[in-house]
Amino acid sequence: MSTQTKLVLCLLAINLLSFLVYGLDKALAVKKKRRVPEATLLSLSVLAGSIGAMFGMALFRHKTDARAHPAFVWGVPVIFLLQLAAAGYLIEGL
Repeated sequence: MSTQTKLVLCLLAINLLSFLVYGLDKALAVKKKRRVPEATLLSLSVLAGSIGAMFGMALFRHKTDARAHPAFVWGVPVIFLLQLAAAGYLIEGL
């Protein structure tokens, strides 16, 4: 298996995990149960799961109120853009 294939599989896995954790947190919120810490949700975004986080936020309508959750509404897209810029920089350097 090539390095590129491994990288793509890792990115898919972290984004799927991020998406599923956002869904889990929303389900826990609805049931008024103990939640996933916000630091964990944001950490998944920083660890290359920002696309999954954005899809999870949109699909589950979770952490989308800018007044209550500005770190998510603004932070996750900024993390994604920084990751995109870093990927572009790395690809140009290859």
